[in-house]
Amino acid sequence: MTHTSRTTPDPATPAPTPSAPSAPSAPDIVVVPHTHWDREWYLPFQRFRLGLVRMLDEVLDTMAADPGYRFTMDGQLAALEDYLEIRPERLPLITALVAEGRLAAGPWLILADEFLCSGETLIRNLEYGTRGADALGGAMRVGYLPDQFGHCAQMPQILRQAGFEHACLWRGVPASVDRDAFAWTGADGTVIRTQYLPGGYGNAVALFSGPAEALPDRITAFTETLRPWRPDGPLLAMYGADHSAPAADITAAGLRLATLGEYVTAQDPSTAGLPTVSGELRSHARANILPGVISARVPAKRAMAHAERVITRYAEPLAARWLPGDTAAAKLLDLAWRRLIACSGHDSITGCGADDTAQQVAARIAEAGQIGQAVVDMVGASLAARVPRDRIVVVNPSPFARTALVLADLPESRARLLAPGGAPVPLQRLELAPTLLDETAMDDLTRLLGRVHERELFGLQIISWSASGGTAPGAPGTFTIVVGRHATTGYDYADLRRAVLEAATARPGPWLVRTLAEPVVTVAARVTVPPLGRTVLASAPWSATGAPAGDSGGSGDSGGAAPAGGDAVLDNGLLRVTVARDGTLSLRSAGAEAHGVGRIVDGGDAGDTYNHAPPRHDLLADAPSSVEVESVYAGPLVSVLEIRRTYDWPVESSGDGRASTTETVAVTTRAELRAGEPYLRLETSFDNRTRDHRVRWHAPLPRAAAESFAEGQLAVVRRGLTAEGGCGEEPLPTYPAEGFVSAGGLAVLLDQVTEYELTGGELALTLLRSVGHLSRNRNAYRDEPAGPQLPTPDAQCPGPAAMRFAVLLHDGTWDEAGLPRLAEEYRHELLAVPGSDSASPGAAAPGAPPALVSAPLEASPDAPLEIDGPGVLLTALRERDGALEIRIVAECLTATEAVVRGPFSAARRAGILGAAGEPLEVTGGAVRLPLRPFEIATVHLVP
Repeated sequence: MTHTSRTTPDPATPAPTPSAPSAPSAPDIVVVPHTHWDREWYLPFQRFRLGLVRMLDEVLDTMAADPGYRFTMDGQLAALEDYLEIRPERLPLITALVAEGRLAAGPWLILADEFLCSGETLIRNLEYGTRGADALGGAMRVGYLPDQFGHCAQMPQILRQAGFEHACLWRGVPASVDRDAFAWTGADGTVIRTQYLPGGYGNAVALFSGPAEALPDRITAFTETLRPWRPDGPLLAMYGADHSAPAADITAAGLRLATLGEYVTAQDPSTAGLPTVSGELRSHARANILPGVISARVPAKRAMAHAERVITRYAEPLAARWLPGDTAAAKLLDLAWRRLIACSGHDSITGCGADDTAQQVAARIAEAGQIGQAVVDMVGASLAARVPRDRIVVVNPSPFARTALVLADLPESRARLLAPGGAPVPLQRLELAPTLLDETAMDDLTRLLGRVHERELFGLQIISWSASGGTAPGAPGTFTIVVGRHATTGYDYADLRRAVLEAATARPGPWLVRTLAEPVVTVAARVTVPPLGRTVLASAPWSATGAPAGDSGGSGDSGGAAPAGGDAVLDNGLLRVTVARDGTLSLRSAGAEAHGVGRIVDGGDAGDTYNHAPPRHDLLADAPSSVEVESVYAGPLVSVLEIRRTYDWPVESSGDGRASTTETVAVTTRAELRAGEPYLRLETSFDNRTRDHRVRWHAPLPRAAAESFAEGQLAVVRRGLTAEGGCGEEPLPTYPAEGFVSAGGLAVLLDQVTEYELTGGELALTLLRSVGHLSRNRNAYRDEPAGPQLPTPDAQCPGPAAMRFAVLLHDGTWDEAGLPRLAEEYRHELLAVPGSDSASPGAAAPGAPPALVSAPLEASPDAPLEIDGPGVLLTALRERDGALEIRIVAECLTATEAVVRGPFSAARRAGILGAAGEPLEVTGGAVRLPLRPFEIATVHLVP
């Protein structure tokens, strides 16, 4: 979508048809007929697809009739796949045209927003698109990025590692570029020749419009406009627009036609003499980059990040480790990736579409995450089946040993955990579940049998039962059933049925049927787990060592998290947190402190999904009317405070100001401090009942800062206090961050892409942005509409809103503070799975009482898979053709070395799309890879 035109065409609107044009002799122009196809935007996918089918019907008919016709399908394969689902009979024609080089397909599966998905999702997008286009006859060998709202710093490296020598794009290019090509240097120093599109991807859309006799004049005007950008050589004339087919008879004009791939790959890939641009492309100088999409429909961003994390760091790696060769897992993962990639589209995850579109995107994201979780469940079930029901399997998703907390629900009689070898695990009791689940009066006791499904009752398993008669005359009898999550005793439905029938016969009624849950306590345990491995914990009674209930189990941990000096203070020896009277936080660590952290600021937003715009007379509400603090947990391993602040927020905003009527809103902040962690975990939530506003979380910086450092898409980028403007869009210095953002000695670890800004000596994170229009024709921070002015009431994000992150203080640079490693630990919790094998040693025999102490299992026999090295992060681990494929990135400022150790006998380099490369030396069971700062490396490990 162009997003700069005041008119938006309907899908498949035909372009103006020329009439018998006559061109001047040999103009130095190459015409690229194309379309830009938004898979979904102001209409949902299926309604847009109807126009896609009409458009491609017309284009393919033209190409079949005219051998000189060329067409470029927008750089994304999904459009052709969507078409072929409706027109499968046209597959032979499409494959023939692609093979001939007349129809350019791919290389992407979808035109993704590069800042609202992970770097691994971008790589898989390119892999799926290239593989699919190659199957049709060959992928276009140009990294075409026509309409993305800026470009990430690792794109040059991703494209070059995939074998591409050229990129082609429009938005985000700075004013320093004065040519139609420039040398784009990525985060790691990789350089790629980049074709710039002055005037956008439709710079020649009107070339064939108007009287035929005026074509020479239009060519002259086009040449005069574009020639300053390219002093020598043929000019690129992008003849196409949104959702429309180019005219059918343009070959009669006598101009050279080509696909975009033919034009761009004919250029010298050398970057000698070209202007140089380094890092991400987020300048407003040449085109709008519409930065408000980062904070539009925040719940979608949270769901996307969760789905990516489940698939990339749990489902895929755990299946590769413990379900190798499982075809069902492989197929499910393929389905999950396809849905995830489809949601990354630049009009999808951005939230700048119609409400119908947003609902479909949310559903696909949810489905992707659910499929990923299904694979995790498969792995979990496989691991659980290998250990008894009184054991817990704990899995580490990180490639280094972790000591961290896991939560477990244990029978109160066995609320203690033993590590392999029998040592007690540091443990803290959190809460005891209620035991009475149901109490029902029944005249006929046999009705109870209708509730029982084999062994299941109320979703739990039956453990025991008993019947007793009332003592007073006419008093009902009592039939009690005890249930639990994981029964370890023997059971036969026939025995229960016999007991019920006998009781009903002996005492006709009435009966009081009581269902009791086995007393269960939730505990937090501090567990050490090997890299990408597992450990098995055994439950045991407290009485086994005489330890009283509620004891830490011999923690002895010097980094405890107990409140100190009152309920409004947390201290774990690494970080001390104090709650002020206004509900903000003071943080103190060795040599650093910050005060007023967590101030909530509500301001007006008269903008739209593309651009935030405050009212002319804005009113900022940041003072709570009441503050309450409650201690939720207090102990040696984890302590939690809940801070409830009440605010009066204007109910709505307009372009002029904010309403005088207010709504009382309670904002709850859950502050959690864990043993051994140098950061404070925060969750801020509220019920959004107001409209057209922006809510931000503020933290004053410990020291002045003129720059920030933000992690995202496999890089850490430096940004200043201002952004470059120049194209009719207010260059707000609001930016995206994915893993963390750091400035002035304060860092925030993130679990989703989040909008932030350095303002007034503070770091501000956007918790929510509520707007009511897809685009406004009049937006104070943008000269032209970005799309149709459609109401989007769902983009107000009514209802519950929540965001989780962690805050810490640090000395030195982000690199010296180890922020990438801390973000890895924060984002990826250990996974705990209860055992399920009733036949393994340690499980009770049928009819026998549970043993007082189970014999502890030995450590898991799995060989760990470890990846070590300063700044080295795992981005992917999967099975590929019998090998384990790992992808790592060096998020550091200086050269480093990755050391990979694990159960493999051989190793080789691989391309970013999976092609096998040169062998690597394996010495002492390890592979060593020298890495440049921010270098991405893919390796195959062969068993």
